[in-house]
Amino acid sequence: MAGKLYLCATPIGNLEDITYRVVRVLQEVDLIAAEDTRNSIKLLNHFEIKTPMTSYHEYNKFEKGEKLVEKLQSGMNIALITDAGTPGISDPGEELVKMCYEAGIEVTSLPGAAACITALTLSGLSTRRFAFEAFLPADKKEKQMIFKELENETRTIVLYEAPHRLVRTLEELLEYLGNRRITVCRELTKKYETAFATTLCEAVSYYKEHEPKGECVLVLEGRSRKELREEEISKWEEMSIVEHMEFYMNQGIEKKEAMKRVAKDRGVSKRDVYQELI
Repeated sequence: MAGKLYLCATPIGNLEDITYRVVRVLQEVDLIAAEDTRNSIKLLNHFEIKTPMTSYHEYNKFEKGEKLVEKLQSGMNIALITDAGTPGISDPGEELVKMCYEAGIEVTSLPGAAACITALTLSGLSTRRFAFEAFLPADKKEKQMIFKELENETRTIVLYEAPHRLVRTLEELLEYLGNRRITVCRELTKKYETAFATTLCEAVSYYKEHEPKGECVLVLEGRSRKELREEEISKWEEMSIVEHMEFYMNQGIEKKEAMKRVAKDRGVSKRDVYQELI
């Protein structure tokens, strides 16, 4: 019988944030695939876990993934761990999970620490709906595309950032998204954990004077639907109802449907549109 892949969440800082189940599974599996074995050995030594380790990271995820799948098919049980947090979240583990499903291998996830969720709950911003972007791409054009997508995002936005890039990223967010509320979370679960609830404008000023240290999670307020709707209505009101009708009818849309769309765009009834036209 084939083995099973266990996705094991490990602490993001405080070693007490590991579950009994994860410790037991790490002790019982045949092999642990770790993002950085030099980092993970400290965790294993702390909990006196003697299970053999092998490296699995961004730069060997396909080649090594095939070898791990072969081991799973032979009957080995393997635990996957990342440097910190939950495997598969902004992590090469997602590729191994895909490969396992393609090979018909059972996968299970052991819940635990995740920096994005920890920061979100700590932020003081809306947690009901959120968009997780992880680290922004290095490519300038691709990054600009993401900013364009986020410009009118109504969900709370969660981003990861390294301290040496924090100021630049905050400046770019301010430029593309405008000033809005943000909570900058640093050193989560560690001794010097901070959650700085502020605005983008104030955050830029603060971190230009105070050098940021430690990995950061940025939790950014989404735009209000009401504000977006008012902007949309305002945009249409710049043209007359006749011009608005022509905008749709020039696209080959029938008059009745065009009236319906105009009414919806402007937040009025079809009767109001009709009366204006006659």
